[in-house]
Amino acid sequence: MENVTLNSLTLQLEGLRLTETSVYPVFLFFLFSYLFIMTLNFGIVFLVCSDKNLHQPMYLLFCNLPVNDIFGNSIVLPRLLSDLLKNPSELLISYYECVVQAFSTHLFATSCHTVLMIMAFDRYVAICNPLRYSAIMTNRMVLKLTVSAWGTAFVLVGILLGLTIRLNRCRTFITNPYCDNASLFKLSCESVVINNIYGLTFTVVLFTASIGSIVLTYTRITAVCLTSKNQSLNRKALKTCSTHLVVYLIMLFCGILIIALHRFPQYSDHRKMSAILFHIIPCSLNPIIYGVQFKEINRSLSNFFRSKKVFSSS
Repeated sequence: MENVTLNSLTLQLEGLRLTETSVYPVFLFFLFSYLFIMTLNFGIVFLVCSDKNLHQPMYLLFCNLPVNDIFGNSIVLPRLLSDLLKNPSELLISYYECVVQAFSTHLFATSCHTVLMIMAFDRYVAICNPLRYSAIMTNRMVLKLTVSAWGTAFVLVGILLGLTIRLNRCRTFITNPYCDNASLFKLSCESVVINNIYGLTFTVVLFTASIGSIVLTYTRITAVCLTSKNQSLNRKALKTCSTHLVVYLIMLFCGILIIALHRFPQYSDHRKMSAILFHIIPCSLNPIIYGVQFKEINRSLSNFFRSKKVFSSS
């Protein structure tokens, strides 16, 4: 029997605990949320790529956000939708697929922070050094910032999952609707002290760097706005920074809620739903918030539909 369970390549997911009457409403909610997220974020990426007026550092850096949102939801929601229609005993997943899903989930969550950090740097340069903005935020700098955001997330998450897959497994039950690092290392009967230490360090470093960079840049931006008599500059700063800050706070609140609920096992169902909503809520609101605020995106969208209308009428 031990040979069967030790390092088994087939794992079972716990899934969501739903009543028979709530399965289909929840399924439809997740389905429409997924279609909504894909449509809006693909639309933003298409507009930025196709409109040369949007080939500016601010929009190119922002484009990382919808790309990350598309990536994160494509990993979790399609699998979750199929699992909702299965019996609990049929919620099986291979170990390798589980590792890939866990890696992708953590990469998505980490990239949310790193992408918003490089976007904060862009806003800092634009408002605090407007005369040097074009000299600093070159295409080369945009590429460096983008690679650093994704590269840092990739390395941090790679180490996180690397420490987990080295462990032997004696259990097969994943206490989550999808795979993550904590669910994977809980399958092991070996010591996970190193995993816990690195996981805690990982979280503290990421949140400290993320919150610290936001506080620092916004403090400098506020100081510039208070000392500047340029009303145009102040309005621009208020508009772009408020958008970025709202998106950041939504993401931060959703992330902290999941971490907090991990400390209370009696609220496991709430934790599982919060983990899913972490993918849905920020990814649904990001394109709406930025799309409404950015004039260039609105103008590009209007021109796109106007040209489609003219083409169809002709």
